[in-house]
Order: sequence, then structure tokens, then C-alpha cells
Amino acid sequence: MREATTSFRSEQLLRLDGETPELWADLSGDYAAADGWVRLHCNFRHHELAALAALGVERGRDAVAAAVATRGAEELVEAVTAAGGCASSMRPLAAWREHPQGSAVARLPLITIDRIGEAPVQPLGAADRPLDGVRVLDLTRVIAGPVCGRVLASHGADVLRVGTTRLPTFATLDLDTGFGKRWCDLDLRRPDDRDTFAALVRDADVVVQSYRPGSLAGLGFGADALAALRPGIVVVSLDAYGHAGPWSARRGFDSLVQLASGLAHEQAVASGVDRPVALPCQALDHGSGWLAALGALGALRRRVRDGGSAHVQVSLARTAAWLDSLGRVERLGLTPPDVAQLGDLLVRDDTPFGRVTHVRPVGTVVGAPARWHRMPPGPGQDNPSW
Repeated sequence: MREATTSFRSEQLLRLDGETPELWADLSGDYAAADGWVRLHCNFRHHELAALAALGVERGRDAVAAAVATRGAEELVEAVTAAGGCASSMRPLAAWREHPQGSAVARLPLITIDRIGEAPVQPLGAADRPLDGVRVLDLTRVIAGPVCGRVLASHGADVLRVGTTRLPTFATLDLDTGFGKRWCDLDLRRPDDRDTFAALVRDADVVVQSYRPGSLAGLGFGADALAALRPGIVVVSLDAYGHAGPWSARRGFDSLVQLASGLAHEQAVASGVDRPVALPCQALDHGSGWLAALGALGALRRRVRDGGSAHVQVSLARTAAWLDSLGRVERLGLTPPDVAQLGDLLVRDDTPFGRVTHVRPVGTVVGAPARWHRMPPGPGQDNPSW
């Protein structure tokens, strides 16, 4: 449990030259609305601009707080969402279970694995590590998707992150989740980059993507298209609210789903306060990342046994429902993350970015201990090739 909870707080424990990097933009946070609480996620500039446009104010936390206080929570969330931003309102667990999206998510499997195309059986070759020779394209940002790629890399997979200069990233999280990976940049709107990406897919085993549902398909690289391009591919899709229900295409992040799903309300009640209280870690992100890695492994095993292409789907909201279903254990003794008390689970490495203290791979595989053989890359520093 100690290893698991430490891994789930990896970005909180990251240190760069002894300093703790900032994890939140100044406008991200919880705000009191006229009839409840709203959280705005403004870590990316375009999401911040969308929130400001929906509120009709200039930048500034006091101005944002004053504007939110005049609006109804649900009305404001819909306005921010319509403007292309990310927000959520706080509701109790019971209300989420009755909500159309909450009930739709509850009917989904925790990990969905669908066969989406035919392909011959493809055995994996002999190797010293479980995923030696497995090629993974990582089209993800923030935490959940990158954690999936980081887990696969720790067991030997060749993980190539495919980013784009068009979209912002978060340097702290890129550093924390970049161990074991390479990083190239491609713009899938450009014909030559599309051709390069297609060539990468033809020689890949797994594609992990966490773009908003429908985005990659709109560029011609949805799961079915990838399976046609590379029979036998395993496509792993992560999203916020699940692939069914009225919110299936809605943008979201761990902190927002905690409010929407009732987890933040339960923590508030337990703490005796009238405002959202977050879980002590981004459990939905990290949990979904590990579940996505498990789904990828399960689909690869099916390919070895039965052949075929597969689409694996995991969502933060479904992970939240699963965690809710596990029940509660009181007084586990978990304390705020303290680097000084976790020395056996931390590693210090010299990187091009400075001296980084970070969580080592956790868990045990007998005869093949998990490890990362590469330091985190800088944006787009590697060639788009295997």
C-alpha cells in the first residue's frame, strides 16, 4: 500500500534541484457560486481564456471569484463548457449516481476491451523483460495517459510520445511522467506529418491516446482507422466521463471529476467544511493510467492467443465509480507526502533539466524488476522513428 500511495502521488513528490515545482495555475481552483461550488480548470491558457470569456471578466482571481458568486453553479459550468473550457460543479455521491452521466458510466465495464478488426495471431518474441520489443505510441498529456505509457516503459516497452507544438503541455507533469520515453512532435493536420505518423502506426503494437473523444477520429486516426492501417494494433483510449452518456464528449480532468462524481463532497462532509475537499492524490488519474496499462496488456495477450485488433477504453469517471464501490477504510495513517520519509522509494537522477528527485517504479515482477532506461525527454527532441 505504501508503494501504491507513493506512486499515486508522484507529481507531488517530484523535486527539481531540490525545489517543488508548481502544479496549479493561479486561476485553477474552487469558487463559491450563488447556489453551490464550482471548480475551474485553467492550467492551459486556452481553457483559462474560455472561462474568462464565459464569466465576462478580465484575468484576476478576485474578479473571477466575484463573477462566479453571481452565477448558478450548473448554469456556469455549462457556459464554460460551451466556450471550450473545463469546469465542474460539486454534487453529493447520491446525486451523481442518479445523474444521467453517472448512471451511464456505472453500466460500463471498468476496462472495456472490444475486438475491432481481424488479424492473425502475433506472438511476442523471447525477451528478458515482459514488454521488450513492444512499440507504443503515446498521444497523451497531463497524468492518466502519460502514466499508462510510463508503466509500459518501466517493463521494457519502446514508448514514443507523439506531441504537437500546437497544443500546450505542463512541464512539471511532462518531467514526472516522461521517464523511459522518447518524444517527437507531429502536426496531424499536415499531410507530410500525417504520412509520418501512419508509418509509425504500421510498425506499432499499441497506440495510447487521451484526446477529447472524437478528436483523433476527426483527423482520420480513430480506432477503426488505426486497425485498418495496422491489423493487430491495440488502441487504448482514455477520457474523462466515459464513452457512453450525455457527457461522453465532454472535456475533463481528475479534479473536476472528483467534484462531479461526489467524491469531493464526501470528503467535505467528512472534514466538516462547506467547500470541496480533494482526495489526497489524483487517484482517478493514476488509477486510470494503471488500468489502461492493464487493458493494453490484456489486449496484447488476446492478440497472442486469438489475433485481432482491439480497442481498450478507460475513463476517470468509471474509475471513480469503482473506487466508490470498494468501500471505506478509516485511519490508514497516510500522511502528506514527505520526501525525507520515502527515501527507499525515491531516486535522484541528473537530467538535462537539473537534478530530479522522483518516485521509482513500484511493484515487483520476479526476475524482471521494473526500471526506466531513459531520462525524461525535452519537447520534440527525438526523431519520429522506431
